[in-house]
Amino acid sequence: MAEQSMGPRDFFRKEAAIADLALLACPGAEELCNLVDGHLVRWAREVGMDVDTFIIPSDCPRFQSGDAKGLVKASTRGDDIYIFVDPGNYSVTYQLFGYENHLSPDDHFQNLMRLIQAVAGRAHRISVIMPSLYGGRQHRRVSRESLDCAYALQQLRTMGVKNIITFDAHDPRVMNAVPLMSFDNVMPTYQVLKSLLKKNPEISFDKEKFIVVSPDEGAMNRNMYFSSVLGCNLGMFYKRRDYTRVVNGRNPIVAHEYLGESVEGRDVFIADDIISSGESMLDIGYELKKRGAKRIFCNATYAIFTGGLAEFDKAYADGIISGVYGSNLTYRTPELLSREWFHEVDVSKYIAYFVAAINHDMSVGSIIDPNAKIQALLKRYGVKE
Repeated sequence: MAEQSMGPRDFFRKEAAIADLALLACPGAEELCNLVDGHLVRWAREVGMDVDTFIIPSDCPRFQSGDAKGLVKASTRGDDIYIFVDPGNYSVTYQLFGYENHLSPDDHFQNLMRLIQAVAGRAHRISVIMPSLYGGRQHRRVSRESLDCAYALQQLRTMGVKNIITFDAHDPRVMNAVPLMSFDNVMPTYQVLKSLLKKNPEISFDKEKFIVVSPDEGAMNRNMYFSSVLGCNLGMFYKRRDYTRVVNGRNPIVAHEYLGESVEGRDVFIADDIISSGESMLDIGYELKKRGAKRIFCNATYAIFTGGLAEFDKAYADGIISGVYGSNLTYRTPELLSREWFHEVDVSKYIAYFVAAINHDMSVGSIIDPNAKIQALLKRYGVKE
């Protein structure tokens, strides 16, 4: 069933819900949790439910020694609980022996497990909404290495978690570590295109004017999907590495080599799961400009910019990139949000659909069909007949 024929009243019929809905936010995930709660509350009120919020207050306070505990401040007995966590939010701090410490992904995962422990045995069901998958960059083992992501998922399953919802996993095959647990890897393709068209309503996806380019072989699937739904061509860069050296734990990139049709005179769209330092994305941008690309639009689900914003400021000022589209699924600095070239992609409503669907034991695909929404979006902007 398409979203257009489904409304909030279909989500919130009391007799259809498997249990009362409750949301918990780990420290650092409050912003996204509040946005999702806003959608759910609005839909519930439209069918006459008297509800102000689905969020149950919680915290992970620390003792002076640095030890912490999970604290849920209201009853969750019999509730269908959804716990939000943002492992990448380094802005959360705590004091220890006079020093200010920033929470690492490990700390956030520990807080998640603390809140799970606090409600375990009382809740009807526990689901975890972890947009940025903890340990997702360490998704495979090479020689004598840990396998963090797979082991973390197994820990959550052992603790009784029934559903994991994540977005644009670095390698979705990590779900094979928990074959008996529901694992949804969601792609915010529609939300990205909606933001791109809203900012650039004049854009044309004609094959002669627009091309999608994958930044490397690992990003081919997501870029292939963009090119397929838009009906345009696809190119790819591959990374030529120096396998005689190891720098920061990996073989350094020597050059980016391009495979595909000419980009001359065309707008280019590049999608990746993460912009970390941003070096690769910028290298590709400069290479595309050398080849005569018109405008370059960059998309990363997680635009974290570990190397700062100065190089992207320069690339934008020099006309190399025309914009970066990043989601609100993880922490963004106030400095990033103030940049003219950064465009935030709101994914909170999409998450709210997932929560509402799972809470009613409905197929998410029966509620929202991303491809149908994309085609309707393109028609609305006159991009497709």
